Amino acid sequence: MSKIRVLLADDHTVVREGLRFLLESRDNIAVVGEASNGRDAVRKAGDLKPDIVIMDISMPILNGIEATRAIIRQFPRCKVLVLTMHEDRETVRQILRAGAAGCLVKKSAASELFNAIEAVHLGEAFFTPSVSKLLLEDYVQITGNAVEVLSQRERQILQLVAEGYANREIADLLCISVKTVEGHKDNIKKKLGVRDQVDLIKYAILNGIISLNRV
Repeated sequence: MSKIRVLLADDHTVVREGLRFLLESRDNIAVVGEASNGRDAVRKAGDLKPDIVIMDISMPILNGIEATRAIIRQFPRCKVLVLTMHEDRETVRQILRAGAAGCLVKKSAASELFNAIEAVHLGEAFFTPSVSKLLLEDYVQITGNAVEVLSQRERQILQLVAEGYANREIADLLCISVKTVEGHKDNIKKKLGVRDQVDLIKYAILNGIISLNRV
């Protein structure tokens, strides 16, 4: 079984050492490198090609938000999981806009970090409960009932996508063709203005289409 390749980006050596020790206790995770600033994180993401970058926000030379944005733009196959001490609304908004696949606070339990890495590696979004609550409140306040732009069938498919069902499984469950499922997914993305499956899952979380208990 291939291991999940992780790059650690944090300007505190003791934090990186602690994370490395913790993650390397797992058989399915390999720490392939470390970065002490945002610019170094972007460079090493290109050189080492990790599956996931665990990114701190407050770093010198290039902060974690800008580093996340650069990594997502330059290396779209690489996922970024933000690990931060900040839980304020504006920071959470910036993390989401930068394209991070997930966000944990540094006080999270080790088990939550492991769950987040595995979820993000599978293409899912993962936000610690306190962050999910902020995102949901923020979204409802700004957009109201925007989810109503979707048809009933599109909401069904969005939920199944967010729950991890493949196109063939969705087609079988709804008694439609795979091509029809793909067409609905394309329409959903256009209506919601999102790009990929991670964005669809974020949307489903923010709208309560899937339970926050999944994150």
